[in-house]
Amino acid sequence: MPSTDAPLLVAVDIGGTFTDITLRDGATGRAWTAKTPSTPADPSEAFLTGVSLVLEAAGESAGRIGRVLHGTTVATNLILEGKGARTALITTAGFRHVLEIGRQDIPRAANLYGWVKPARPVPPARVLEVVERVAADGRVLTPLDEASLAAAVAACRALGVQAVAICLLHAFAAPAHERRVAEALRDALPGIAVTASTEVLPVVREYERSLATILNAQVMPAVSTYVGRLEERLRAAGIAAPLLLMKSNGGVAGAAAIRRAPAVTALSGPAAGVVGAQAVAAAAGFPDIITVDIGGTSADICLMKGGAIGLTSRGRVGDWPLPLPMVDMVTIGAGGGSLARVTAAGALAVGPESAGAVPGPACYGRGGARATVTDAHVTLGHLPPRLLGGRMALDVAAAAAAVRDSVAGPLGMGLHEAARGILAIADSTMVGAVRLVSVERGHDPRDFALVPFGGAGPLHGCALAELLGIRTVLVPPSPGVLCAQGLLAADLKAEFSRSVHSEEAAAVAGVFAALEAEAAAWFEEEAVPPPARALRRVALMRYAGQGGELAIPWSAAAAAEFAATHRALYGFDLPDAAVELVTLRVEATGRLAGDIATRRPPGTGAAPSGRHPVHFPGGTRDAALYAREALGAGDRFAGPAIVTQLDATTLVPPGWAGEMAATGALILRREGLAG
Repeated sequence: MPSTDAPLLVAVDIGGTFTDITLRDGATGRAWTAKTPSTPADPSEAFLTGVSLVLEAAGESAGRIGRVLHGTTVATNLILEGKGARTALITTAGFRHVLEIGRQDIPRAANLYGWVKPARPVPPARVLEVVERVAADGRVLTPLDEASLAAAVAACRALGVQAVAICLLHAFAAPAHERRVAEALRDALPGIAVTASTEVLPVVREYERSLATILNAQVMPAVSTYVGRLEERLRAAGIAAPLLLMKSNGGVAGAAAIRRAPAVTALSGPAAGVVGAQAVAAAAGFPDIITVDIGGTSADICLMKGGAIGLTSRGRVGDWPLPLPMVDMVTIGAGGGSLARVTAAGALAVGPESAGAVPGPACYGRGGARATVTDAHVTLGHLPPRLLGGRMALDVAAAAAAVRDSVAGPLGMGLHEAARGILAIADSTMVGAVRLVSVERGHDPRDFALVPFGGAGPLHGCALAELLGIRTVLVPPSPGVLCAQGLLAADLKAEFSRSVHSEEAAAVAGVFAALEAEAAAWFEEEAVPPPARALRRVALMRYAGQGGELAIPWSAAAAAEFAATHRALYGFDLPDAAVELVTLRVEATGRLAGDIATRRPPGTGAAPSGRHPVHFPGGTRDAALYAREALGAGDRFAGPAIVTQLDATTLVPPGWAGEMAATGALILRREGLAG
């Protein structure tokens, strides 16, 4: 908790195009935001620049900061780009090719006959074996052979690796052999990052467990270096506050925990946005929402029912499954920087390639010449000529030229028609992702409110809602920096899992007790006071013979709850089939009392600050311009309108009306429709 001497909380989310910063005074509730271009070569540079900007805006000093929260894409980018450390894998003799065998699954969008299995993150030449064998029930069938271990250590030295992953057969049931291998490596090769599967993912499935351990080892050196550099820069700037980093599960953890298991940050930024959206929607009275986080490079979509953030253990990062608990969302390559192009077949395509932070869209004036989604918005008049509170001027002529040269000219279309085509394809791609988390899981999107955020989200909100039949759009108070604000609302979180080989009550109780002991040690490491601690028991269950499990809260009625959940997801259950208990999990939460709620004073009527021509499909209309900070609670207006603020721009098309809620959320509804 922030002390009274240092009550300020600062949150920094680094995206592909912009770095977002929020500063909040825990004593008064006042908040300030800032946005600065990301610096891909050294993300910590934009981090400190943003912190300086927001402190200057608040008129505060660095010494009054009591907590620093951070969402990072360092691990994500390393995994996606295959640029992690040179890594070796040590496994049980006879299992050298577990990575090459992998799974039989072919990606859904791939050509069945043309798909080629991607190169594994560790080639067979760097997979080493040790002689040992543990049974699934934890019995040691073959003791660890020290000579084979010495040979593996020597091979790691000869291969010149920077990291080593250890994944021995059934180590989750008896981790002693893995611990001995890790000890030998750390003693003999002190400068090398070492990760054992029992420290990352002590559960069944050798392929997924091996991959998770390898990916963790690969990103460990770079993430540790980055976190260390960031802590040094914070101290140099006079900030002595603890650094907490966002994890993929929607919680935060201290720097020491992240250094040990950096793979848990793979969906760090998007998870923070979901936490922020949950808090904003709950305050406005909307428990059932679909969030669409549209940044410069990608869009992240998540569905929440009853205000609960769903977790999944079936997540993927790029080509690889990463079965660590993470917020259940779908990520696609569609954002404001997504590039439009005409294919060889003469079709218009948008994304997933992005203009990124450098050179960025053509309208940013940094050398970009190819049309992007943002350029299409500028060409149609959806964006005012200046952004970031007037600090950033848009080059309207450059945007139009890019759309004309990249799309309109090659396709023989009018300029505005081409721009609308770019947006239509981007919107269609996002609608497909929304249907993945809604329709394909038994939910009707029309029963949910849409929460668009990210720098580009509010520009697309109403268009996406119309395509999906959604009646209500809720735009957060600060949509462009909601991922940073979500960090302020996040609690400390960790999960402790172990697969089981016996379903006897005593065995299950023993595993839960062991997991809760691990959670208690984690609470102590993170200095969580006892009143702020919470534990939740979860069981991963399946019908006998199934290949996947469902996470069910553990209780005497877990089997019945599993059947009901299975029926809701898949449309049927199997009353006569045996239910198997596969993995037990304890979810630990340290409550930080984060709060991002705002209150708007009563309004005196929405008064436009001017008008701006917008090219809608039905013709050009003068849209009313509203400054969001001038709107009070209860103020209403009708589209067409553009709502401007420092971090994002909201487009309200004809046929939609807006109302400012007392919580600061902007609620948009189709005129004539309830909901």
